[in-house]
Amino acid sequence: MAEGGSASDPISSTTAAGRHKSRLYIALTLTTTFMIIEVIGGLWTGSLALIADAAHMLTDAGGLALALIAIRFAERPRTPQNTFGYVRMEVLSALTNAVVLLLLTVYILYEAYQRFLNPPEIIGGPMLAVAVIGLIVNLISMKLLSAGSAESLNVKGAYFEVLSDMLGSLGVIVAAAVVVLTGWQLVDPIIGAGIGLFIVPRTWILLKQAVHILMEGTPPEIDMTLLERKLSELPEVIAVHDLHVWTITSGADAMSCHLIITDMSLAPATLTAAQAAMKTDFNLSHVTIQIETDSLWKAESKQRY
Repeated sequence: MAEGGSASDPISSTTAAGRHKSRLYIALTLTTTFMIIEVIGGLWTGSLALIADAAHMLTDAGGLALALIAIRFAERPRTPQNTFGYVRMEVLSALTNAVVLLLLTVYILYEAYQRFLNPPEIIGGPMLAVAVIGLIVNLISMKLLSAGSAESLNVKGAYFEVLSDMLGSLGVIVAAAVVVLTGWQLVDPIIGAGIGLFIVPRTWILLKQAVHILMEGTPPEIDMTLLERKLSELPEVIAVHDLHVWTITSGADAMSCHLIITDMSLAPATLTAAQAAMKTDFNLSHVTIQIETDSLWKAESKQRY
């Protein structure tokens, strides 16, 4: 008869993003407030760079709001229909942020092309003032989110968007200075397009990370060859099969496998040793392991196939 076991379940309602909820609220308030100011400034001065930066601010506000919504869902209790709860809402939020930002970049590039054909008149002074305020707001938001971006994919998505805005503000400052000093209007759509393109590589990385998690790919920090070898080297273990490691949400990886041993009387000791190895060597706490003998595995294989 097979025996199974699991380490204590670490998947709780407190996600990595949830630990930074108050900082996300502050960043959302700052971003939304300045976004309104920047939209007004962009329309007043006729600057595409400001409007592009305001559009990024809009995605920032949306991204931060989605992050907070995801946290609220993650805090909801588990149900029989959702045994992990709603913690994966964080990954869906990050995926949505990445897709929206890529689509927005396409729009900004199209608008820049139109402005190359028909350059509008731009008021440089107010454009510069708004951009400086935007830079300050973005630096504050980046400081608030920097710690959480290392722990949570959700917060990382919000951090990348604020980072793009900070760089956008720097670009607008340069564009405004050029307009004020030289009167060269085409610098505005050039900077606007540059703002749109700069964040694409980072956004693409975020998109791939989110899709990788949703596809239940192996966490990048886990060496599956080494992990399987560690299990195979345990006393009495003669084979490892059906080995899987995946990410449930940021900071919460899970692992499951079957271990074939020589003597079922040694199952409890083998299970304890396997769980300890996974925790010590790979920081895996959510572990489910089925112990079985070679004869049982062959019988199950015949039934399965």
